[in-house]
Amino acid sequence: MQVQGIDDDINGILLDMDGLLINSERLYWEANIQAAKEDNLDTPKNTYLKLYGATEKDMQNFYHKYFKTSKERDRFVKRTDDLVWKWTDEGKLKLQPGVQAALDKFQKLNLPMAIVSSNYEDVIEHAMWATGIRNYFNFHLSYNDVQKNHIKAKPAPDIYLLATKKLRIPKKQILVFEDSSTGVEAAKNANLKCVMVPDLMPASDKDRKNAVMICKDFFDFLKKI
Repeated sequence: MQVQGIDDDINGILLDMDGLLINSERLYWEANIQAAKEDNLDTPKNTYLKLYGATEKDMQNFYHKYFKTSKERDRFVKRTDDLVWKWTDEGKLKLQPGVQAALDKFQKLNLPMAIVSSNYEDVIEHAMWATGIRNYFNFHLSYNDVQKNHIKAKPAPDIYLLATKKLRIPKKQILVFEDSSTGVEAAKNANLKCVMVPDLMPASDKDRKNAVMICKDFFDFLKKI
């Protein structure tokens, strides 16, 4: 596949999931707000945007700041996850703009595709089946793979290096898609070309340096093929 602005032919695609392929980040944000109200947490709604694309360290710092005990934290996290799972079953989980068209285009071009996510295995499977995209992908990697292989999570390059190894395609021929700064940095750290499609937060100056391009949505990217 030839892409305007990229010199190398692209023969493989790696994609994040939450906030990129599906609108789950917005659902998690709404679930955070609802769970906080139920726990009478007196924090502004925008506070929970700090969890968007957060690193493990950032998440731990957030929880330490706003929850007095690990029990309170675990209750908040479980309630958030349960709400998103419920809303997924109710059909509120949707593909992001242009995702269906992009997946169809990549498949038509016979490009192998894989999901490289920081979420858990059961959540990824649930989301893929709920949105009907399961069969587009050769494989997917999750936080379970991070734990199983004793590697570091994004923004470390580890999970993308593992994905590259499984894809069996030279790095220069792989294109990554990410929506968050953490994900873009992970791809950059793995020496992979990354297209950023921002979701809840706009691209930063650092993102513009790390990504090969910033696209409004997948329709925007498809214009460059």
